Amino acid sequence: MGASQRRGPRGVEQPAASGSTSTNFTDGASDEFEFGGSLGAMGVMLGSPLIMWYMWIGATYYDGAFPWPAAGQSWTDFALHLAHLVYEGGYPTAKAWAIYWVFFVAEALMYCYMPGVSSHGRPLRHEGGRRLPYYCSAYCSFYATLAIAAVLHVTGLFPLYTLIDEFGSIMTVAILFGFINSVIVYVQALVRGRTHRLSGYPVYDFFMGAELNPRIGILDFKMFYEVRIPWFILFLITCSVATRQYETYGYVAPEVIFLAVAHYLYANACAKAEQMIITSWDMYFEKLGWMLTFWNMAGVPFTYCHCALYMAKNHPSEYRWNPIALSALGVVYLFMYWMWDSANGQKNAFRHKEKGQLIKRNTFPQVPWQAIENPKTIKTDVGDHLLIDGWFGIIRKPNYVPDMFFSFTWGLLTGFKTMANEYFRSPFPWFYFVFFMIMIIHRTRRDIDRCRRKYGEAWKQYEKAVPYIFIPIDRINRYDQRYIRSLHISSKVPSNINNSVGWFFPIDLSLQLTGNMGSTLQIVIIGSFPVNRLISKDQAIKMNMLTQHS
Repeated sequence: MGASQRRGPRGVEQPAASGSTSTNFTDGASDEFEFGGSLGAMGVMLGSPLIMWYMWIGATYYDGAFPWPAAGQSWTDFALHLAHLVYEGGYPTAKAWAIYWVFFVAEALMYCYMPGVSSHGRPLRHEGGRRLPYYCSAYCSFYATLAIAAVLHVTGLFPLYTLIDEFGSIMTVAILFGFINSVIVYVQALVRGRTHRLSGYPVYDFFMGAELNPRIGILDFKMFYEVRIPWFILFLITCSVATRQYETYGYVAPEVIFLAVAHYLYANACAKAEQMIITSWDMYFEKLGWMLTFWNMAGVPFTYCHCALYMAKNHPSEYRWNPIALSALGVVYLFMYWMWDSANGQKNAFRHKEKGQLIKRNTFPQVPWQAIENPKTIKTDVGDHLLIDGWFGIIRKPNYVPDMFFSFTWGLLTGFKTMANEYFRSPFPWFYFVFFMIMIIHRTRRDIDRCRRKYGEAWKQYEKAVPYIFIPIDRINRYDQRYIRSLHISSKVPSNINNSVGWFFPIDLSLQLTGNMGSTLQIVIIGSFPVNRLISKDQAIKMNMLTQHS
């Protein structure tokens, strides 16, 4: 069953007509199978935990390298060896179950009883236009979680570094609980008759979900899993690395502090904007199946954290940054965070104001340009309006671009020092970046296809008004022509290159920018670049000679 097949009546798979964009849904959703249908879903469900264990084994037992059979070792023996390592270091102990369950139950209780705001979701057609109520208390829950974690750590009742010390066991518990929870949610939907949009193929329906919004009272499980479980755990894991490092070395490396701040900003932003996601596509259309359950409970927190895991397993000297370079990266990161937070604010404020349910909250931080008064829009035939103002008047996905930068930066923080035959010390900190890029490009394509089906001619107008998805090339060119008269870049390789070629290749870079008004900006960067595995020592010496004679 492939992605080109469509769900016919009563779940019968039918080939889609060539070039057809017809759909049984009126909101632009596709009725084609995703992820390769049942076979693809089965592959993802079996492969995801295996990849998680494999990456953890590489980070823990193989010095960050890909686990690979030793010389003369058969693949069967190698597989048994990996299984033994999981049993040895990742066995789901009673302690690990207690840690995960206490956290899960505590967050569920805080969901229901911490201060928050109430709002309503979009009308559900299959329930006669009913709008589900939502209680949003993630922001207060986040800071309550941090306060409790701090008290437990300081008092010694539960040192925070336990999370990194027991990482393998806790991850296995999360994997098992992700599957158990998915089975419970799927079976209860069948028993209670709460199924929605089933394809008729059990494996695929288990993967995608059977019920749209499973809940117990005020506790909506999909809402619960979206923010609290993945991002709270991710930040706590990073904090556990910082506490373990302080316990071991007596200090916390600047790179770990940078990563902790980055993860704090992300988790805090998700928590403070919880009420904004209730009208999102995930909440309105995506059912709670294995995909959302497993990845929120296990996949996201225990794979996105490999940059932190790398820092925990290696001495700070292995990933030390130049302080000036790290500070410059921090400035760029804060700018991208502002772009991300303000772009999400503009989108959500526009969407909620249009529906008359915008809630202004006094949360931290309140960044500038979070909302646009009287924005430019394009009216559609279905009654919605398309935003073409603010960040969304420049590119179509201004909230995705910073996310891409975040994922890249988290890997970048692990440094450049290489092993004997590798370009990077470990590939695993880069998993999130690669995975995220694939996921976000797939999601972008899916969003565009859905909007073309839903909005028709209005979407064509929108694409003309905002032609670029990620990078506004025309605007950059116009800015260059208007403000920049000349750009000169020069570099100088130090003369002592014979003694300098090692882990890092030193270089002085000078950038001179002259504006049309005659002003000149000159930036000189004195740093190093890890090219010892890209060029040989002889090539580096030749480069130095050419530079000196140019």
